[in-house]
Amino acid sequence: MRVFGTILIFCCLSGSLWAQTDIPNSRKLRIEANPDKGVTPSTSTSLGLSSPSILGKTPDLNLSDDLYKRPVQMQPETELKQAGHNLVLKPNLSEGQRGKSEHFGDMYLGDVKTASSFIGIVCRDHEYVDGDRVRIYANGIVVEPNVLLTGAFKGINVELDQGFNRLEFEALNQGSSGPNTAQVDVYNENGKLMFSNKWLLSTGSKASLIVVKEAE
Repeated sequence: MRVFGTILIFCCLSGSLWAQTDIPNSRKLRIEANPDKGVTPSTSTSLGLSSPSILGKTPDLNLSDDLYKRPVQMQPETELKQAGHNLVLKPNLSEGQRGKSEHFGDMYLGDVKTASSFIGIVCRDHEYVDGDRVRIYANGIVVEPNVLLTGAFKGINVELDQGFNRLEFEALNQGSSGPNTAQVDVYNENGKLMFSNKWLLSTGSKASLIVVKEAE
């Protein structure tokens, strides 16, 4: 019995020793960088890519070069000219303008009859308003020495003699675009239009109108 126990203890010790020989001895591997490869580790902590500086030295430019003397042309150069490029417009031109060298003499405008004791005479520049002036006579007497003709009617009242009354309009100038042009209207004492006509006069010429006063 004692011998059997001794053998059992021996077997257990042998198994323990055999199991220990099955476990391999492990060692930690240590891998170090080889400094002979010529690679220098970067010390930058930035992950972005480096870009060239825009604040570097400005390149030297030779402004005396012919290239910089040429003006910038946004349109193609051409020798062609637009139609009417040398046309000069004269604002004084009008339908009634004639050459100042052309002479316009005296004009007879016509005659009219009325029973009114007086009439109203109005006149205006019916074409280009250019500063025309006239003098008005009634039976040879000046009743209005200087009337500036504008685009609006201007006038006076004239007392009538019994029978024939001669009214005259003398051109004092021809304005800036002669001749002297005007429209003349004649109204009776009740404000009714009796007569209307126009004249073209050179300086010094007269337009005449006969008004016959009839007996009441």
